[in-house]
Amino acid sequence: MALKSSASRMVFGRQLQWANPRLSLTRHPQLLQQSRNSLQQRYMSTEQLPPPPPEPTNRFIRWAFTALGITLSFATGYTLANNTTIKTYVAVLTQPSDASTLSMFNPDADSQAAEIEARLQSHPLVRELQSDPKWRSSRPHLKMPADLRPHSFTAGHLLSKDKIPVPPLVFTTGDGMELVSIAWLGPDVCGHPGIVHGGLLATLMDEGLARTCFAALPNKVGVTAHLELDYRSPCKAGQFVVMRGQTTKVEGRKAYVKGRIETAPTDGAPGRTLVEGTALFVEPKGFAGRLMRIVS
Repeated sequence: MALKSSASRMVFGRQLQWANPRLSLTRHPQLLQQSRNSLQQRYMSTEQLPPPPPEPTNRFIRWAFTALGITLSFATGYTLANNTTIKTYVAVLTQPSDASTLSMFNPDADSQAAEIEARLQSHPLVRELQSDPKWRSSRPHLKMPADLRPHSFTAGHLLSKDKIPVPPLVFTTGDGMELVSIAWLGPDVCGHPGIVHGGLLATLMDEGLARTCFAALPNKVGVTAHLELDYRSPCKAGQFVVMRGQTTKVEGRKAYVKGRIETAPTDGAPGRTLVEGTALFVEPKGFAGRLMRIVS
């Protein structure tokens, strides 16, 4: 029994040493010193560590915002420089007045255009309209800026030497009820030889009737909703023609117009009717601001 008790005490004592580190370190000073040295080294190494590098996420976000800002700047500049709508608004704000367009056409003195221009200005019909305060004259095609004219059919492609060499002279009333337009048609606008193409006459009717009623519409601009034409007589090339328009009814954004194209009167005799027709023009709701307002 005594041996058994002694053995039990020895086993219990060893277990107590391992279970209680303080007791074991106290009994073994070397272990205690090693533990202190280890803690001191860890503390010193922590003090000497360099600051952590910036997180990659923050650098990526800064780079992304910088790239986005540069992209938006280039996109905005490109849009402002090339956007047709913006160019149109700028052109509307800076377009010349009706009176100033009358002095914007200056052909070479010895050119065919100069000869036709002189005949136009001295024509009895032009003299009559210029002397009547009811009418105001202009050359509306010249209101369009030069850089936009190449993209216009009537203000660009047709205004050339052997087509329509002189910009049409247009007379209108301020209320948008009447119009008279005088133009010279050259040899390069024919369908059959020497006979002006019916499609060109339709174009002149469409544009002339529209310009007749523009001033009567709320925003002074409209598009063709309906156009009906009747051709009465062939139109020979190489002569002045007169387009006459009259607004017959206005209903809000709608304007009804009738008109005709005839040969210019000569020697007191009235002109011969070439084509006549009616049309309906509508100002597009919410879209009128995007159309170029060139009002005669």
